[in-house]
Amino acid sequence: MGDRVSVLVVGAGLAGLSSAMFLAQRGVDVLLVERRSGTSPFPRAVGQNQRTMELLGFAGVADAMQACGPAATGFRVRIAASLRGPAFQESVHDDVIANAGALSPAVWGMAGQDKAEPVLRERAEELGAQLRFGIELVSFTEDATGVTAVLRERGGEPTTEVRADYLVAADGARSGVREALGVNRHGPGGLSHNVNMIFDADLSELIDHERPTLHIVRNGQVAGVFAPVDTVNGRHLFSTSYDPDKGESPADFTPDRCAELIRTLTELPELEVRIRAVQPWEMAAAVADRFRVGRVLLAGDAAKVTPPIGGFGGNTAIGDAFDLAWKLAAVLDGSAGSGLLDSYDAERRSIAERVVAESLRLRDTRGFAAPAKDAEKVSEQQKAIELTLGFRYRSAAVLTEDDDPADAEDPFEPTGRPGFRAPHVWLRNRDGATVSTVDLFGHDFVLLSGVTGGFWTDAAKQVAASLGVAVRTHLIGMELTDTDGQFHARYGIDTSGASLVRPDGVVAWRTAAAPDNPARTLTHVLTAVLAREPGGGAPAPQRPKAVASE
Repeated sequence: MGDRVSVLVVGAGLAGLSSAMFLAQRGVDVLLVERRSGTSPFPRAVGQNQRTMELLGFAGVADAMQACGPAATGFRVRIAASLRGPAFQESVHDDVIANAGALSPAVWGMAGQDKAEPVLRERAEELGAQLRFGIELVSFTEDATGVTAVLRERGGEPTTEVRADYLVAADGARSGVREALGVNRHGPGGLSHNVNMIFDADLSELIDHERPTLHIVRNGQVAGVFAPVDTVNGRHLFSTSYDPDKGESPADFTPDRCAELIRTLTELPELEVRIRAVQPWEMAAAVADRFRVGRVLLAGDAAKVTPPIGGFGGNTAIGDAFDLAWKLAAVLDGSAGSGLLDSYDAERRSIAERVVAESLRLRDTRGFAAPAKDAEKVSEQQKAIELTLGFRYRSAAVLTEDDDPADAEDPFEPTGRPGFRAPHVWLRNRDGATVSTVDLFGHDFVLLSGVTGGFWTDAAKQVAASLGVAVRTHLIGMELTDTDGQFHARYGIDTSGASLVRPDGVVAWRTAAAPDNPARTLTHVLTAVLAREPGGGAPAPQRPKAVASE
């Protein structure tokens, strides 16, 4: 184990493994340490939304992730007294999957955390990340030039010191790093104490093999959440709560009691049940007051915890990882100032606040209420889509247009405004292959323009040479054809305007038409977005007017 790295990642959950993978992909020398002996055996965070699959696609693992879960043909949430009993309430989300191609080239994944983490681990190691399991963080100190961490083999004496430029705390909901920093959290906090039971049983007559279904079961004898894990091999998960104030504890959930609870919820008193694992966990909702403290950045559950309803937790963790990875890499290679890391806090903390609020709302509304009206079902699905694909970032790393207060938009009707995810538009390349605008992102800054915007190519070359920042240009209508005629309306620019898209696929800035001096304007834009010290006395970038969609 080396004693000097650029980034030390603590924790090998979804956030930590993704951070190591995304950082290594960008050539960053990264070391990840995890006190456990391996990745999680529990399928806790199940499912990858389209935004997450876009990010995983940028790292080359989207296909592998999709392959280790069932096909995402739709999903359902069902509330009933048992698996056999009639539903009190049911939400079907087939139309979300059916319309997915209009929103992104990425398709949904349905991998559980037990399958997802090994995919991330393998890719991170393949890209050159150092991953060390069975190693725990004892302590750390920060100074003006870096972080010194004391590590040891779990249960042993301190073995080594590691010096890093930055530390990523991905060490879970009870983050020791966050507590050592004195960062408080806000929100409701603990909501319930629970246990997950992983078990094998033949439930083929009760399981819908065509559509993944989350069952919320409540009756006088048992209450909890049931979901298939591996229908081919008959593996399932049941989660139920216990109350410490009544003297209850995880020790009460013996194999015999777990088997009896499962027979009750299935209404199969003779069912043969094989308990594979029982894991206690706490449902909570809280967001850290700060995601960045100097050279330490919080990610995943260390930054926020959210109820599992809605499936936002694991997806948000991977989103945190990508955001901090491209920004850390830019700071470390000198193309950005350290102030860029402040935008990580501003952008990802706002996302955390939104997903926690929505998860709490879903938790409060899903019960024995009357079946939801169709309009309410649509509203719920629309809210989820806006959170994952219609979100907006506000920070110094985005040059927002004047008089533009919107913090979310319908991704089916994208506008291309700065701060929003760059819209998905199908294009055709010179070889006749179909590609999406999203396929152009994920690595460098990308400048998109139209058929009369050829001058942007020369401008980008000048800026790249002067600032040392890679900017790739694409002229839509030249080397890439807008097959459906949607590009200019969706991006809000004319044929000479430009949209500057960040490595994470978020619009950083746009100009509806050509400015007087494209190279100078682009220099000022990138200087501001990357938190660099401005050079010279050139005027600030022009604030373009929004272009109405046609």
